[in-house]
Amino acid sequence: PRSTPLYSSAASDVYKRQVKSVTKEFSLSRKQRKELGDQYKKIKKVCAVDNISFECHPGRIFGLLGPNGAGKTTALRMIATMLKPSSGSISVSGYDSVDEGQKVREQIGFMTGQTALYDRLTPTEMVKYIADLYGMDKQNFNKRKKYLFDALDMNSFSDQRISQLSTGMKQKTSIARTMIHDPSVMVFDEPTSGLDVMTSRSIIALIRNCQEEGKTVIFSGHRMGEVNQLCDDIAIIYKGKIFYNDTMDKFKSEMTKSTFEEEFIFRVGEE
Repeated sequence: PRSTPLYSSAASDVYKRQVKSVTKEFSLSRKQRKELGDQYKKIKKVCAVDNISFECHPGRIFGLLGPNGAGKTTALRMIATMLKPSSGSISVSGYDSVDEGQKVREQIGFMTGQTALYDRLTPTEMVKYIADLYGMDKQNFNKRKKYLFDALDMNSFSDQRISQLSTGMKQKTSIARTMIHDPSVMVFDEPTSGLDVMTSRSIIALIRNCQEEGKTVIFSGHRMGEVNQLCDDIAIIYKGKIFYNDTMDKFKSEMTKSTFEEEFIFRVGEE
């Protein structure tokens, strides 16, 4: 079977062993090749993700790390079924991301700062709209909404139009929308980017809650302090390839530099 497991349990141990390669290539138009410069003149495809494999587990936070342009977001978008792999495949909770995309979307929450919100709606209306798409009944919606709005401290602006909200408030709304259907797998793509300390802290606390609830959490971020604080397992991706994939404890035990950030820069610079 074709799969790159992202959610597994003791009861379905088979998923832990079925790891397959995933590659994503993008075709370049003539205009794009011209814009990229002479070195791309004869190149018709670029490989954004090159034969990567990794495995994530419930109750653990998996960090996907790498500099800008390394392939992180492309990999996460494939997990969330927004992109199809060129080869290999991805399994979420036992469902194939291509053949059973709808089932995967029911299991997963994908949070990215690049996802647009409807400015004319309020956070309550925005989250309710998404809940309706998932077919949530009123009782479950109200219970889940209360939990998320309390955890993210959203009640004071829940009925303001999104167009009037600050960046941090919009980010919280985006997270609440992503998590309203209580997915078993959560993907956070740079969730605290550009946010103040207090907003970042509430988001980090919510990510920890996801872990404590036994969810599978995939976290991508630039703040090495957050990565060091949160992640149980890490993979470092660079130029589309994964060249480190192990536990955070193992990474720390192998460090030759004085800080996590220096070690990360050192390892990426070696490649």
